[in-house]
Amino acid sequence: MNRIKSIMRARSMLLGLIILALICVAALSANLIYPADPFDIVARANLWPGSPGYPLGTDMLGRDMTSGMLHAARISLIVGVGAAGLSVALGTLIGVVSGYFGGWVDDCLMRLTELFQTMPSFLFAILLVVILQPSIGSIVFAIGITSWPQISRLVRAEAMRVRQQDFVSAALTMGIQHPAIIWRHILPNSLAPVIVAASILIAQAILTEASLSFLGLGDPSVISWGSMVGAGRSSLRTAWYMTAVPGAAIFLAVMGFMYLGNGLNDLLNPRTEVR
Repeated sequence: MNRIKSIMRARSMLLGLIILALICVAALSANLIYPADPFDIVARANLWPGSPGYPLGTDMLGRDMTSGMLHAARISLIVGVGAAGLSVALGTLIGVVSGYFGGWVDDCLMRLTELFQTMPSFLFAILLVVILQPSIGSIVFAIGITSWPQISRLVRAEAMRVRQQDFVSAALTMGIQHPAIIWRHILPNSLAPVIVAASILIAQAILTEASLSFLGLGDPSVISWGSMVGAGRSSLRTAWYMTAVPGAAIFLAVMGFMYLGNGLNDLLNPRTEVR
């Protein structure tokens, strides 16, 4: 009951959950409401929002903006969650091993982490996408492989703290193997900050994918909010809604994940007062 009350008081998390729930419903219902290909030309070009049959209007080619927005929500969420999942998995693995073993293992892994941190992540992502050819898989890989250092440092700090606890020393005294100690004791007690950081990473991944698509490096076979913004920039003066509508969707998605991260931080950090 106390946890339920705490959740109810975390207004930022509730707001984030509501926003993300609406986006998820839109993404899941895209094929049901608009089963046709969102790239199909269905009406006259440059119909403004509010036109009969086209709530969000049509773009410069006559494609339904509403259909594109719903289908693009799924792609943006896939990229965001996939890239964040990859970076969390890689960063957690490197961070927990580094923090637990210390010594030369910690030195080597931290130098590798610093190497990735010194490289501009967005430029590195562009390079990887160009080399691997633009696709959903290459975009997820490029964003994920450039975002793990911050997770690694968070987990390393937590692993070093937990490593000094008495129950870890007792496990070592009992002869329990290192992989078992890491899996049973170190990792579960090091994931609280990772859960918060993961929501922020999803928001960053959505923004990065939008930036790549805006530059023409998105997957040409699918539609995303970033590609819609990029396509609408040629008509910005005469039909600004083509960039404003998907831009607003990106803004809402990012704010939803940011609010969720702030709310989770309030709940998981005992030193933070829940607002």
